[in-house]
Amino acid sequence: MAPRTTSVPDEDRPADHADLITLGRRVRHFRTARGLTLDALGEAVGTAPSLLSMVENGRREPRLSLLQQIARALDVPVPDLLTDEPPSRRAALEIALDRAQRGPLFASLGLPSVRAGQKLPLPVLENLVGLHTELQRRATEAIATPEEARRANTELRLERQARDNHYPEIEELAESMARKAGYTVGALTHRTVSRMAEQLGFTIWHVDDLPHSARTVTDLRHGRIYLPPASIPGGHGLRSLALQAIAHRVLGHERPRSYAEFLRQRVEITYFAACCLIPQSAAVDFLERRKREKDLAVEDLRDAFGVTHEAAAQRFTNLATVHLGIPLHFLRVGDDGALFRGYANDGLPLPADVTGAIEGQMVCRRWAVREALARRDRATESYQYTDTPAGTYWCSTQTGTTATGQFALAVGVPFASAKWFRGRGTTVRRQSGCPDEACCRRPAAEAAARWQDAAWPSARMHQHVLSALPSGAFPGVDATEVYAFLEKHAPDDA
Repeated sequence: MAPRTTSVPDEDRPADHADLITLGRRVRHFRTARGLTLDALGEAVGTAPSLLSMVENGRREPRLSLLQQIARALDVPVPDLLTDEPPSRRAALEIALDRAQRGPLFASLGLPSVRAGQKLPLPVLENLVGLHTELQRRATEAIATPEEARRANTELRLERQARDNHYPEIEELAESMARKAGYTVGALTHRTVSRMAEQLGFTIWHVDDLPHSARTVTDLRHGRIYLPPASIPGGHGLRSLALQAIAHRVLGHERPRSYAEFLRQRVEITYFAACCLIPQSAAVDFLERRKREKDLAVEDLRDAFGVTHEAAAQRFTNLATVHLGIPLHFLRVGDDGALFRGYANDGLPLPADVTGAIEGQMVCRRWAVREALARRDRATESYQYTDTPAGTYWCSTQTGTTATGQFALAVGVPFASAKWFRGRGTTVRRQSGCPDEACCRRPAAEAAARWQDAAWPSARMHQHVLSALPSGAFPGVDATEVYAFLEKHAPDDA
């Protein structure tokens, strides 16, 4: 049964804009300034002191008639009680503390409230308000805006470019663990991955009910790494997932406090997994031999180590410049022509917005990575030379399909380095003038004149571009689901 409520006529309410907390503090300010107790004011206006206390604490909205009586008893105009300005610095602090303790952030802490009354010492009040302000600042900072995410991602990309996308410390650590677990040559086996986990005191468990927001869950208490029962779409194989979970432990990661930390950890664990799946020493021997034969090909690296084409392409960017002396670029583009992921240290000017971010930018229609999407035969790599304002580039491109649509992956090098690659003899050549819009972005004048005022397309929104990183115990992951999952699967501690 719904609780009964008593409505108050609009004409008997105070102004709607009045902040009840501020109103209450102003009533208290003028009452104490007159030297009146709650009992004395209650007697003057014919109201119980308990009701007045609720008004002063912002927990009860007074009728306008009661407010007028209070104003007369305190000898102040009603507008002076309704103004939004706190009556004193202490009152402002009390209001700030009260508001903070009523907010969702404080409620999530599960702590008891502190009454912001007159007996609370001013230094304590200042301290509490300062702590709440800092908590709110950190929580807000942890929830990355799209702008923050793009800025942090751009900084990481430029850092990777400056170091030729090579992290020697992670290379050495990953290969050492893989060798210690029994790796010798070729593809890294699932059994070897399990042994790597055992080096850290973990066992791998496959379950079919992982929280939907988590790719893996690690039970630090019982030494378990939970994985899905089969490879999930998008190229994240079970070996890679397990290795990324292991990477968090061996790289000493702590829970990220910002989006920048979150992204950096993702880069590091992905790099660690790639170093294990394609160990540096074995890969460099393989690539140097193929370079001598002038037969470098991403598809051969893929097949030799049993990984996806994208994993092989990105791993090639880690090794090609440092060990083979070949600058290069890597692109992943969706079927709409938008750049999903990119890297370049060979001078190719990637399309970028004014902040330097490349994600979501449209790639030139003449570039090989987009030309490949129009090819009918997509079973093997395609090759193309492209003349650009920055020079001529040779590219090898592979296409694929996911649940969200088609995509293309390209690895390219400057013309001078094409001699080391299979497919260098291609006769396919295109001319690109981008970023000049006349190249492929500006419509023909006649078509524009005919349709500019007669067409109204509705753009497709990519929601992930607007999404922020959720805050909480595990940024980006639903902690409630994780805890429930662990409660279900964890062994009895007894």
